[in-house]
Amino acid sequence: MMDLKWKDAEEIAIRLVEEHPETNPLTVRFTDMHTWIVALPEFKDDPKTSNEKILEVIQMAWHEEYQDTKA
Repeated sequence: MMDLKWKDAEEIAIRLVEEHPETNPLTVRFTDMHTWIVALPEFKDDPKTSNEKILEVIQMAWHEEYQDTKA
């Protein structure tokens, strides 16, 4: 498994669906999502370098993955 960085929105989204399969991403606060991302074993980026825009991109990618699992 490769190391994940903030820029890896698609890969992070896939991991979040795996870790939290029943969670609708649109109901998750950015603070909680940040905590969950940083807790992923493959995540190897600086937790302080994320921002709202980065988290928004990850949330949208996560939402797409989530929708795919419900289809």
